[in-house]
Amino acid sequence: MSKIVFIEPKAPNLHIFSRFPLPRLGPIILGTMMKQRGWEVEIFVEELREIDFAVMESADLVGISTITSTAPRAYAIADRIKKRGIPVLMGGPHVTFMADEAMEHADFVIRGEGEQTLMAFIDAWEKGGSLSEISNLSYRENGQVIHNALRPFLKDLDQIPFPDLSLLKLTRKGISRLRSIPVQTSRGCPFGCSFCSVTSMFGKKYRFRSTENIMEELRRYNERKNLIFFYDDNFTADRKRAKELLEAMIKERFKFKWTTQVRADVAKDLELVRLMKKAGCHTLYIGFESVNPESLKAMKKKQTVEEMADAIKVLRKNRIGIHGMFVYGFDEDDWKTVKQTVKFAKRSKLNSTQFLILTPLPGSEFFDKVSQENRIQFRDWALYDAHHVVFRPARLSIFDLQRAQIFSHKKFYSLKQMMRKLIKGKWLDVGIAGYARNLNRVWQKKNELYLKAIQLLKSKKGPKISIDYREEVTLDR
Repeated sequence: MSKIVFIEPKAPNLHIFSRFPLPRLGPIILGTMMKQRGWEVEIFVEELREIDFAVMESADLVGISTITSTAPRAYAIADRIKKRGIPVLMGGPHVTFMADEAMEHADFVIRGEGEQTLMAFIDAWEKGGSLSEISNLSYRENGQVIHNALRPFLKDLDQIPFPDLSLLKLTRKGISRLRSIPVQTSRGCPFGCSFCSVTSMFGKKYRFRSTENIMEELRRYNERKNLIFFYDDNFTADRKRAKELLEAMIKERFKFKWTTQVRADVAKDLELVRLMKKAGCHTLYIGFESVNPESLKAMKKKQTVEEMADAIKVLRKNRIGIHGMFVYGFDEDDWKTVKQTVKFAKRSKLNSTQFLILTPLPGSEFFDKVSQENRIQFRDWALYDAHHVVFRPARLSIFDLQRAQIFSHKKFYSLKQMMRKLIKGKWLDVGIAGYARNLNRVWQKKNELYLKAIQLLKSKKGPKISIDYREEVTLDR
């Protein structure tokens, strides 16, 4: 029996979900397809299970999925596996847009959606066929890297099998089971925010699974033990289909509590909001991004600060929790923006929040812009996690932009704010605040070298330097 191993490398630095790791669905879905095909499958989600390289010895093929911040780790793992003579296949958003870079470490790269391409690749692998007609594939031929043309996006998402979560083995200390079950009901986003790479990866056309297909998957999980996290980039992009799904969940009398990502405009439809609550919605993750109208306009967010405030009122009235996400670093941002943002978040009484740093991710319009303007300061992909400044902002120094994030978390999760939540009996919010406060302190301690380095760049146009702030890539396990 042929054997394939899939690896999802761990994040290089601390982040707000470090204690609550969730696997990406790509490796699990591809592993499920390979299992159905008759291959032996092993999956290492490194946040949940340490990599055992002895397992690789018997593998015929190793697939590594990576986002931008995990690319250095992924490349180091790929290099070690290749030294053992085992072919390496890479996929994911980062290598989709940086395929030539990835081909320095991998034998093959799948760009874009991987399901159809992997099956076509395995057909050729098993039969010794040609790779030249396999869309989305990058490979070498006579020492030259070949990038085959991209195929159209998959239209019928019901063709994708349900992820076989039994393929996951949770062996890291403190992780006995998944706290949340990941379920993806759609792909693509009809919006085109300048800092986002989702539309480049999955297209602007919003594609979604049928309601019955989703319901069939949900019936597989324990509705009293499992929290569902709908992984969609915008769960309510098509309100009609969202209502249809929610009504089906209500009719089924599911007891699930669930969370997902939406835009602030969800609150314009009161019927939709009420259905979400009735269907078990616990918390919504909302990308508010900015309270600076000029920044919202520049990023092509297509929303106003007034719409954000109205959405918060509506959701609070319907007792749906809100995790607000804000981003600093747009060319229109300055310290006034930072202070206004923290003030807005505190006044809005959000349950929790993240203040993120604008990051030029490959595949985004913003990456192209700052690259052309020669404003990228650090090329260490491990820093591209929305917690480190890697480019020169327009109205703030690199250090001040980094300080803005630290300042904002400190203010929002202050002891005073925690006491207010405690008095109101919001125990979950208090727990999150305590965790976030500690994380902010620990992050600063672990990033002392990085913080000292950017202090040297106090001017907006300081000298370009290169630092390698990565935790040592330990592979001898």
